[in-house]
Parts: sequence; structure tokens; C-alpha cells
Amino acid sequence: MWDLFLDSFKKKLDIDDIETISLVEANSFNSELISLTIPNEEARQLLKTKYRKEFKETIEQIFDKIPKIELIIKKELKSNLNPRYQFSNFVVGPNNQLTYAASYAVSESLGKAYNPLFIYGGVGLGKTHILHAIGNHIKEKNQKKKVLYISSEEFTNELINSIQYKKMTQFRNKFRELDCLLIDDIQFISKKERTEEEFFHTFNALYENQKQIVMTSDKPPSEIKEIEDRLKSRFNWGLIVDIQPPELETRMAIIRKKAENYNLSLSDDIVEFLAKNFETNVREIEGIIVKINAYASLFKQTINIEFVETILQDVIERKQNTLNVENIQEVVAKHFNITKDTMLSGKRDKHIILPREIAIFLSRKLTQHSLSEIKIKFNMKSHATIINSCSKIEKEIEKSSQLKETIEKIEKNIKNV
Repeated sequence: MWDLFLDSFKKKLDIDDIETISLVEANSFNSELISLTIPNEEARQLLKTKYRKEFKETIEQIFDKIPKIELIIKKELKSNLNPRYQFSNFVVGPNNQLTYAASYAVSESLGKAYNPLFIYGGVGLGKTHILHAIGNHIKEKNQKKKVLYISSEEFTNELINSIQYKKMTQFRNKFRELDCLLIDDIQFISKKERTEEEFFHTFNALYENQKQIVMTSDKPPSEIKEIEDRLKSRFNWGLIVDIQPPELETRMAIIRKKAENYNLSLSDDIVEFLAKNFETNVREIEGIIVKINAYASLFKQTINIEFVETILQDVIERKQNTLNVENIQEVVAKHFNITKDTMLSGKRDKHIILPREIAIFLSRKLTQHSLSEIKIKFNMKSHATIINSCSKIEKEIEKSSQLKETIEKIEKNIKNV
């Protein structure tokens, strides 16, 4: 009915005003209430003043009497961007160089450089930082650009609310009118059929209009389970890049950068101590800097290596007792009566390949380490080798009850270490 009204009403407008009125959206259009969301004050004046008579006449052609009318000016889109996260304070190293370069290129040339850009990596390695940096850079260049940062969970919640309150038109317009959509943790839309369906159409609408899409995940598209193949296919249309755990020098640079944010001056021995004890999670490093700053401030302590070692002793001991890849490698190697070094040597002997693949499989299953981290721990050249090893063991377990029992026994031993 709204479309019928709009077609009839537009015939009575000056050519210059048609585009503005076309942006009006109907929240409710029935004999009781006409509720319209209008883009700006200009549109409101057109309906209330310039075309007041034509507006009411067109309504009377549809309803016997004029319903209650409310005009709501559309709120400016909130980008949800955190100004703290910029390209300028993102520490670049060999572990994230490609991701940084691709992200910067995307922010300079929306929808043209790499679309979509798919970034994956473990927890706390800077994926969220880089998403916000992309959005902030776009807005710095052009405030009029419509940029939105959102997590996949928030996308799902907005969808549910829109279905519940019959506001799907507004939901679709919000996402499909963007210049750049930045969506965090896309892996969490798996097994949510309606979310997958709606994101599929949102993706298509943005892509066809050369609007930029950037997604992050804890794993590459090929490893996201129970998600539609048509979505996985689209994730592969652009560029896929990963962020790996930072090596020692980059971790030291990150620690210095984080310390600067709190006006902390850390000696080289403290920086090296922290970098060697906190290897994989940048977010964890920031938490450690906050802890050092808080203790020093509250207890009026000079920050030296002895002070840092003391206040972090419990954290480091917990980390050392946590299940990790090294523990798994040692237990698996011991079970098969080979040395850990032999298992990691890359030799293709059958009695070495099987333990190595089992260790990789259990590392993926039992730890929170990313593909990149496991690849490094096993001296592998590509993620594909890790994925293939896991797939191979999964298939072999289904065929062989003996292998299944062996792996269950090893797993029990690992947990008892």
C-alpha cells in the first residue's frame, strides 16, 4: 500500500524533489497510523509545507479518512568506532605486515582494492584494532561516508529485534546503504540460518554496489564449520589475510608502545622479560601493562625487574601450568617411543608421520592456539598442512576403533600432565 501511495504522490512533485521524497521510509501505513521516517529536515518541510495539500489528497485516495500522521527524522548512523584504534598506533611486524598493508589499501579505495577483505587469526592479535583503524581512517578522509563496525552477535540481535517488531525494511536499509561494513567474528553466524540468509543478501547488495566489506574470524573460511557454502564462496572472492602471533622483536615494540600510553618508562630488561613470557596475545600484554602501572601507582613503587617479576609471578606460573602444544608434543612423542625432535623433524617415515599428525590433531582440539601458532610450533610452511593432518586423523578415527582408543588414551595422559 505504501508503494502505491508513493508512486501516486511522486507524480505530483517537482523533478528536483523526487529524489528526497524517495528516501522516505514507512514504519506504519494503515488506516490507524501513518508513521514515516524521513531523511532530514528538508524532507519534513516538503511534506508539511510545500506539498501539504498533495500529501493529504493522495492519502485520501487510499483511506476513507486521514489517519494519525507522524514524521520521524532519521537518526544519524552511529559508526560504533573506537577512536583509540588507529593505523598510527598499530604495531607492524612480519606477523601482520600483509594485513596492515591490505587494510590500509582498503581504507584508501573502498570497494576497489580488495573486496571483501577477510582477516583471520587467534584471540588478542589485533583483528578488532585493525577493523576500527580502517573505519577511523575512512571517516577522517570523508565524514559523509557511512561506516559501521558491528560484531556478528550484534548483527544477529538487531535482526531478531527487527523481525519481532516488524522493522525489516529499516534493518535492510541500514546495512545495505553503507559505504563500508566492518563485521567482527563472522564465524559466529554459523548454524544461525536466518542470520546467514540475511547476511548473504546484505553481502550481495553491498558487493554489487562496490561497497566495502571487511570481516574478521578466528579461522579461515575453509575451517568455519556448519556455514553455507555460498557464503564461504563469497568470503573467498576478495583477499584472505592472517595475523600471526608476533615474534620477539615485534612483541617488544608492542610493549613499549602500550607502556607509552600510560606514560610508563620500562627498562630494556623489563621489556625483554615481558616479551619472553607473554608470547601470543597482544590483549594480554596490554592487561599486564595496566597491572604494572596500577601496582606501581598504588604502592608508590619504582618499576624495576625485581618488582615486575614479583607482581607477575602468579600469572607466569599459571601460564606455565596451562595445557599447551609443547605438552602435547612431549606426551605424543613419549607414547610412540620417539623423541620430540624426531617427531618435528619433517621426516616422511610412517612411524614419524602418524605421531606428528596425531599431535597436530590434538593441538587443534585441546588448545586455543590458532592455525598460525600451531604451524609455527610444528615447523610447518602452510596452514593447509595443519588442516589436512586434522582432516586425515578425523577420517581415520571413524574407520579404526584401535586408533580412536589410542588417541583417547593419549588425550587422557595429556590432561594428567
